[in-house]
Amino acid sequence: MSNIAIVTDSNSGITQAQAKEMGIHVLPMPFMINDTTYFEDINLTQEQFYDLLKDGAAISTSQPSPESVMKLWDDLLKSYDEIVHIPMSSGLSGSCQSAMMLAEEYDGKVQVVNNQRISVTQRQSVLDAKLLVEKGMNAAEIKDFLEADKFNSSIYIMLDTLYYLKKGGRITPAAAAIGTMLKLKPVLTIQGEKLDAFAKARTTAQGKSIMINAIKNDIETRFGGITEDKHIWLQIAYTYNRDAALAYQEEIAALFPGFDIHIDPLSLSVACHIGPGSLAFACCKKINV
Repeated sequence: MSNIAIVTDSNSGITQAQAKEMGIHVLPMPFMINDTTYFEDINLTQEQFYDLLKDGAAISTSQPSPESVMKLWDDLLKSYDEIVHIPMSSGLSGSCQSAMMLAEEYDGKVQVVNNQRISVTQRQSVLDAKLLVEKGMNAAEIKDFLEADKFNSSIYIMLDTLYYLKKGGRITPAAAAIGTMLKLKPVLTIQGEKLDAFAKARTTAQGKSIMINAIKNDIETRFGGITEDKHIWLQIAYTYNRDAALAYQEEIAALFPGFDIHIDPLSLSVACHIGPGSLAFACCKKINV
């Protein structure tokens, strides 16, 4: 089996403790909060983050410094022959492009995967990479495989509030005011590089149904339909409302009997743009190797 290290970032939702259990390595994403730098899952917990967000703290995201990325790679290459690095989508952060530039100095020993995923779908790419290592692929082959597979996933996110999109300049104050007045719950999607509007729901129940129907449609039209071998991974992600995610899991399990449904908090880099109370439904097609 190839001696390959798998690296991702905390946008995958994989905690430092989970990374140790999985035998992978997670770069913590940095945040500037009231002029102080914090690192997700190092000196900033989910609870602390949402308390600061609720108190109106000035929060901005950043990308790992080149020095921190290269130090991790250099340390790993003392024990491993190659590295597969799986950052968050290039359309949502500059960290992927930065890592690709840094990797040029490593003579092919570091392969950066630009497969445009985030949160639970990025996590699945990490699990897929581990499987591909076990199958004997080298780092370049794994990169090519995962990038060819990037569109075999979907994620839909229902927001509880428009406040944070307005605060981040992603919608106008007028649009936010109208949406708030009408009590709209926008459903966003990530297909490829960008986070885009998908639908508007009047109620939480309607938003949940919109996401379920969207995933059903993607499975039928893009991923080969529901089959006996259950060749689709299902995932739920949320921001600061696990009870709502567990209730949604029960609802989805009734519609997709026999499917495992993984649940994770959305990464804080996403949460700071959409706020608490968000709920997401995602799927990935299982790789065939």
